[in-house]
This record gives sequence, structure tokens and C-alpha cells, in this order.
Amino acid sequence: MNTSIYIAKRYLFSKKQTHAINIISGISMLGVLVGSAALIIILSVFNGFEKVILSLYSDFTPEIKIEPRLGKTFDPNTAYLTRLSKDGRIFSYTSVLQEKVLIKYGDKPFIGTIKGVSDDFLKNKNLDSTIQYGSFTLKDSGYQFAVIGTTIQSSLGVSLKDQFTPLQIYSPRRTSGNATNPMNDFIFRTILPSGVFGIQQEFDGLMVTPIEFTRDLLDEPRNVSSVEINFKPGTDVDKVQKEIQEKTGDSFIVKNRKEQNTELYKTINYERWSIFMILTFVLIIAIFNIIGSLTMLVIDKRKDIAILTSLGAHKGLIQGIFFFEGMMISAIGCITGVVLGTIVCFLQLEFNFVKMGAKLSVLDAYPVAFKASDFLLVVVTVGVIAVIASGISARLSVKGLDEMKQDL
Repeated sequence: MNTSIYIAKRYLFSKKQTHAINIISGISMLGVLVGSAALIIILSVFNGFEKVILSLYSDFTPEIKIEPRLGKTFDPNTAYLTRLSKDGRIFSYTSVLQEKVLIKYGDKPFIGTIKGVSDDFLKNKNLDSTIQYGSFTLKDSGYQFAVIGTTIQSSLGVSLKDQFTPLQIYSPRRTSGNATNPMNDFIFRTILPSGVFGIQQEFDGLMVTPIEFTRDLLDEPRNVSSVEINFKPGTDVDKVQKEIQEKTGDSFIVKNRKEQNTELYKTINYERWSIFMILTFVLIIAIFNIIGSLTMLVIDKRKDIAILTSLGAHKGLIQGIFFFEGMMISAIGCITGVVLGTIVCFLQLEFNFVKMGAKLSVLDAYPVAFKASDFLLVVVTVGVIAVIASGISARLSVKGLDEMKQDL
């Protein structure tokens, strides 16, 4: 065993002449423990939030979305897109026609977005988990229905039990502006709601209908706003995205889920790294307490240091003793903190004992998810700070070495 490590270990676990040194060393170790545990817990909770939010978004956000680079709509009946719709890797291929419309219910108006979807849209079995009232039904017994977001439902006071009051949908005609009666400039259709879904504000102003209803309302018999594609498990989506972009050319934009929700991903990452930096500063303060405890230890062990140097120990060995002691304090605190934080996360995952303080439709307890990179990040962060703090302490340990020898 390295001499410096051996002596450092003896110093760490032995009683000191000054009892305060043991207390300060214990406080330093406790600070690293709490900081490391807090980092693991906070990062795991953010992972849990990210997983929950993105899983909710994935119910309405396809794995791949094809949009026109210019204009609002395009003809989906091209040779390549027709072949693509029959690709064996595809789970669902949804044609979408989307536009802003005026929605009225009784006397109340609301400017929302109508999203007409083809039948493949309903292949997503997770849609039912977003429903708060009613069901996700678009067609039944030859009738067409709409599923509306909670923003529309609350703004208009829509009641699913009232089957005699339909939603009234208004869309401008393509040739609007020539009629003597302003109402003739609008196409007007009615549809009954079958359900209310709730996800996020971005989606809750949507009204989902069969694409046939939307085509009739918008007087758009052929074109679509986008094509939404989901793939079978095991498909390399990134590879397929590049393939589709190459085949469709510059006339189209092919987006994956992250590119469809760039603001969401940015917000999650900003919050995650902001909290990480705050806790890292707390950890720096905790670890730099080691300098104080090691400085007191140097004073306590002045005679030992003088004896060691008299026996031929060089400055490097003396510095190594206090460097490794600082690293041991940090390592014990870090490992114990990581283990403790992991145990807390597992308990939360199993029993959901820490609640969010409000009953939500999606979750009522803080979610938790683990990433191996988080454990590595915490260990590296603690290690870097510990090396700096221990290095400073080691350099201070050999100051006044000649005076110690004279005192001996």
C-alpha cells in the first residue's frame, strides 16, 4: 500500500487530540453526502418529469412528421409518399389537414384549431389515457364526432351529455369577399363532441375530427397539411428520417419528435442544468470545508510531520498524506450520498410517498427515472471539486515545515 494512503487512512479513522477536528471532518463528510444525494434525487426527478411529459406529448406527436417547406398544404399522392405509406416498417401513416377555425357552442365563440386525421391516427392506443371525459371516438355507426381539448371545453362550457347542442364550426371560403351577406363568406358545419382530452396548453386548443369532415369544411378535397408517421418497435427512426429527407428533397421538412417540440426540450434542459449548477455550488461549499478540517489536522499532527521529515520523508509524501485524506473524506461522502439518494428514489418509485400537493389527472406524486450518465456526472463533479480542495490543503501542509522540525 502507498505510504501516503496508509498514513492518511490512519489519520482519518484515529482520534485526534483536538476533538473539534473530528467534528469538522464529520461535517465535511456529511456535507458531501447530502450534496451528492440531493444531486442524484433532483436529477432523477427531472428525468421522471421529462419521461412523463414526453410520453404525454408522444400521444399527439408522431415519431416523424413531413411538412411542406413553403405554403400550408401539399399533395400527398406523389409516387414516393405512396410507396412510403406501404413501407413494412411503418406502424401508422396518418394524413393530417389542419387549420384555424371559429368554433361556437350556443352563443359562445372560440378561435381554435381543427385537426382532421385519417383512420391510422386511432392506432395509437395511448390516446385513451389522455381522455378526461367521454371517449376518443371519431366515427360510430356512420356518424362523425369531434374530440376537443380542455381549453375549448372550458372556454365554451361544452357538455358531452347534451346531444342536442352540436359544435358549430366556421371556416372562410376560398372565394370569400364577393358575397353581399358576410355569412356567405364562411362554410358552416356542425359536429357533436364525443370526448375531451387534456395534455398541455399547446394541444388543448385542438379539435380532432375525421379528415373527411375537415376536407368538407375547408373545401380541400386533395391536399394535406402534413403526414404523421409512427414506426414499429426496433426501427432506427434517425436513419429513416435521413432517408425520407433525401427522397423528398428540399420541398419538404422532415422532423423527429425533438424537432417538433424544440421549446419543450430546451425548457427541460435549461431547468435541469440550472438546478444542477445551484446544487454544485452548495457542494463546492461543503467540500471546501475539507480545507478547514485538514488545516486543523496539520496543526494537530505537527510533531508527526516533523518526525516523518527527520526520517527522510520528502515534501511529496507529506502532501500526499493530506491530499489522500481529503479525497477519502470526499469519496466516502460521495459514495454514501449516491447510495442514499438511490435508495430514496427507489422508495419513491415504489411507494410514491412524496406527493406533489395537488391531484392531477396525469400524476399526483413526483416521478423518478434513472440515467447512468447522472451517476457518472455526480461522481465526476464531486471528484473534480475534491481534487481542487485536497490539492490546496496538501500545499498548505508543507508550509512552515522547517519550523516544525526546529520545534521537534
